Amino acid sequence: MKKSSKLIRELLLLLGALVFLSPVYIMVVNSFKNRQELYENVIALPSEFSLQYYLDAMDKMNFMTALGNSLFITITSVIFIVILSSMTAWMLARTDNVLSKIIFMTFIATMLIPFQTLMMPLIQFMDTLSGVLPVEMLNTRGGLIYMHVGFNAGMAVFLYHGFVRSTVPISLEEAATIDGCTKFGLFWRIVFPMLKPITVTVIILNVIQIWNDFLLPSLTLTDTSLRTIPLSTFYFFGEFTIQWNLAMAGLTLTVIPVVIFYIFAQKHIIKGIGEGAVK
Repeated sequence: MKKSSKLIRELLLLLGALVFLSPVYIMVVNSFKNRQELYENVIALPSEFSLQYYLDAMDKMNFMTALGNSLFITITSVIFIVILSSMTAWMLARTDNVLSKIIFMTFIATMLIPFQTLMMPLIQFMDTLSGVLPVEMLNTRGGLIYMHVGFNAGMAVFLYHGFVRSTVPISLEEAATIDGCTKFGLFWRIVFPMLKPITVTVIILNVIQIWNDFLLPSLTLTDTSLRTIPLSTFYFFGEFTIQWNLAMAGLTLTVIPVVIFYIFAQKHIIKGIGEGAVK
């Protein structure tokens, strides 16, 4: 009885995995087909596996420029998110007053607001801000990084805050303070190294989210030389025609880097969230 129930569970899991992976299969398989093969049968394997459509997609996407933009925006945004969110969460966790609780709840509240409700007022505000500040906030990588940091800080602060409260002992910080350690040294020498598990989780979640983001770059970047990879892929979908085989090849190129990154870092996700989200 136990063996049969176990077999049924494994079959259901296998079926679920096939269902969830079917879009990936369709995307990869159709990236090797010409338009005739693609329209005849989207599920069948291609007659030959050629990288020509990938080369064409890379040329039309200006892939290397888009890859450089995506890497720069993602890495820089994640660095700022980790540094600023970890310091903020530590101070909020170690400050027991009404103001700190209000600030922390404000960060939590930002996680509940859909981006779609804010995108038009945000762009208008950033346009106004560009006229006040000596730097441009729209159509620049710096402005996009600034907005990514703002939108992703809430989740990062939430995870860091829970991890600090549950894992980092106050007695260790008190001992370091008695030994003459400054606030700056206390955080970077004592606290931050202990935040490694949750830091890895924050990095993984934000890399995946920022790398795959399409909506925010599409609203802020108009210069073709600033396009990210998801934004470059969008231009295969024309108003009257869609180059499906090139689009599938472009989407595959978009997914490959983040899949490789996730494979090497996946073991840290559950561990970090489990330790950081529960006080």
